[in-house]
Amino acid sequence: MSPDSISALRLSLQVAVAATALNALVGIPIAYALARRRFWGRSLVDLLVTLPLILPPTVVGYYLIVLLGRRGLLGAPLYNATGWTVAFTWYAAVIAATVMALPLLVRTVRAAIESVDRDLERAAYTLGRSELRTVLEVTLPLARNGILAGLVLAFARALGEFGATLMLAGNIPGRTQTVPLSIYTAVQTGESAEALGLVAVLTALSCLVLIAANRLGARAA
Repeated sequence: MSPDSISALRLSLQVAVAATALNALVGIPIAYALARRRFWGRSLVDLLVTLPLILPPTVVGYYLIVLLGRRGLLGAPLYNATGWTVAFTWYAAVIAATVMALPLLVRTVRAAIESVDRDLERAAYTLGRSELRTVLEVTLPLARNGILAGLVLAFARALGEFGATLMLAGNIPGRTQTVPLSIYTAVQTGESAEALGLVAVLTALSCLVLIAANRLGARAA
């Protein structure tokens, strides 16, 4: 593979790892809230979290531009205050991958948490455990395999993200060009051998990730 392809592979792994970490930080609490809490706006939260799974990635990318672009709702104040914009940086690729992978993580983790016997949680409460300690010591350990499966699926989705990344981060070799974008460029420029090599690498990684997710999902069941 060419240096640009190796750079794209390195960036893809970097983006996928960062997006998975962000998904764990944000998605697990959301999944717990949806699984165990009844609150105003719950249906709206569920809808917003699930939307990226239904909408075309380019539509999600457009919303991200409206929100985070240089003239966006959040991007404009940031640019005016610091002169820096998230668009067309590798951070934009991380944000796009995080948003697109979040529904898979939340739905998988929510199902895992809902499968935990609530009597075990009530027993922890009767022993004087707070809700936070019960979550950390009972709920999450019992849902561990499902959570790991969700993280693996989120990693795979982040690794293969294309549309939203292209919209928000662009396709800049060495800066924002991930493997899917590099494949697209190689096909457009007629570099079929380069494209085939990248497709093979991405397919192999995706297969390994799916095998791991299936095994974790089977253990969770």
